[in-house]
Amino acid sequence: MLSREALEQYRNMTLSERLRLTLEMIREATPALLEGSAEIVDRRFELLRLQNDERNRRMLEGISRSRHLA
Repeated sequence: MLSREALEQYRNMTLSERLRLTLEMIREATPALLEGSAEIVDRRFELLRLQNDERNRRMLEGISRSRHLA
């Protein structure tokens, strides 16, 4: 979880600053993601996909609940 200060810094960034940060993080993480056998890499990406799907599901549920309250 990010600190309040880090979140505030992120909110104050321009779109290009956010994009630069995102691309930098991708460049730094890619070697570790691709390390290992093809089976290990496949499992790693499957886990990431499952985590992303779950996060998206929770966000959509929250949006749906907020619309019902409005």
